[in-house]
Amino acid sequence: MRNLAVFGTASDVGKSIVATALCRIFNNAGIDVAPFKAQNMSNNSGVTPDGFEIGRAQVVQAEAARVVPTADMNPVLLKPNTDIGSQVVLQGMVAANRSAKEYFGNTGIWAERAFESLGRLRGDHEMLVIEGAGSCAEMNLYDRDFVNFRTAREADAQVLLVADIDRGGVFAQVAGTLSVIPPEDRALVKGVIINRFRGDAALFRDGTRIIEQLAGVPVLGVIPYFRGIAIDAEDAVPLQTVVDPAGIPDSDKISVAVLYFPHISNFTDFAVLESLDTVEVHYLHHPKNLEGYQTLILPGSKNVRGDLEWMFVQGWDKRIKTFRQDGGIILGICGGYQMLGKVIHDPGGIEGAAGQSSALDFLPVETVLQGKKKLFNSKGSLLEESVRAEGYEIHMGESRLVGNGRPLLQVSSRNNAPAAGYDGVVSPDGKILGTYFHGIFDGREFREWFLRLLDPNFAEHGPVRDKDHEYDRLAGHFEKHLDMDEVYRIIEREIRQ
Repeated sequence: MRNLAVFGTASDVGKSIVATALCRIFNNAGIDVAPFKAQNMSNNSGVTPDGFEIGRAQVVQAEAARVVPTADMNPVLLKPNTDIGSQVVLQGMVAANRSAKEYFGNTGIWAERAFESLGRLRGDHEMLVIEGAGSCAEMNLYDRDFVNFRTAREADAQVLLVADIDRGGVFAQVAGTLSVIPPEDRALVKGVIINRFRGDAALFRDGTRIIEQLAGVPVLGVIPYFRGIAIDAEDAVPLQTVVDPAGIPDSDKISVAVLYFPHISNFTDFAVLESLDTVEVHYLHHPKNLEGYQTLILPGSKNVRGDLEWMFVQGWDKRIKTFRQDGGIILGICGGYQMLGKVIHDPGGIEGAAGQSSALDFLPVETVLQGKKKLFNSKGSLLEESVRAEGYEIHMGESRLVGNGRPLLQVSSRNNAPAAGYDGVVSPDGKILGTYFHGIFDGREFREWFLRLLDPNFAEHGPVRDKDHEYDRLAGHFEKHLDMDEVYRIIEREIRQ
């Protein structure tokens, strides 16, 4: 079979979701399929079972394909830590910090390693679903772009072009993209997918015909906008998420406020809370009165010192201290945990100029930022309790207890190997908690324990998001609206199972 590449007319047109759906569709058809994205740009990452870091989207796609995620599935990951720079994660490990100018000055060194990973994946699997990055027609960067058509040629892949009709200008999206790319690359494009359609698709039949005339290839499907299918987002808080909602929290629900940092990372930590009918999650960026919220969560950050400074400049520190004085419960995860401590030391200038930043001083903890990133899939339990907890750790800092407090978790394993030690800290009154465990709410025991801390009468009703079921729902939605017979012809699969 030929490999299949999913490219976009722009960023955020739904490439990741389309690739995820295809991974599950092909797997359900009996194909040994795996995802690949040569270079991702996202602060939403995950840890593979063997302890390497890749973009969250490729973790999701691997889950949809029912294969174990590996570093080769996303060999280059850019994690923005300033407006013009990123940390470069190469084949799962931190390699460098680069400005955009430095990175694009010589992409050949990154491409070489990316294609090394691509070669291994091709040898291990029957077929790859390859996701492109951004627009596949960024002509000012075209000669340095190794993620889109260069990867397609390297992988002998046929290309599907995804356009987002919801943002408007879908005809120009498709025609413009195909008109500016070289003829040899345009020849690789075998079909168009119109994504995020709202309304009666029958009314778009003329539009489909026009796009096919403009593109010279078939429209393989007009995919309706969907709601209620819970798939982790790639690199931004989902479009339907309301930031700084008007009004006050719902008194009939457990109300959770999540501080929306400029460099927020791993916001998928809260997806399971958002799926519960009895819980509401509000992302807050601009300072407001926190009255009515049962808890405030400080999430992960890719630039902890920068986001800490932002928090003080905005005046959030005063709001948080008032919430604390009023008896509110505060949880910090990873970077948010570091912010709850006394001070963050950065002797090597990992996050800006070398020095240190005073933190909120809610927990007796000091953090030192270090050059080597810690990457673990971790398990443990609440200290002196039988409540199990698990998650994944991605952090450059080492935090140590320097006063009156106790660890939150006793760690039992890291990366599937027995481990001894502790994670996190709890304040003496039990109302300020910090942990390095991302994804800690995905485990039912810790989630219920924490929500009962907020409301002793809390009881979880109905099914919580089952990822595997959600992937099947996503696949069903796309199969209903895609011409899969034509897709199978494109990849030259003779017998559809």
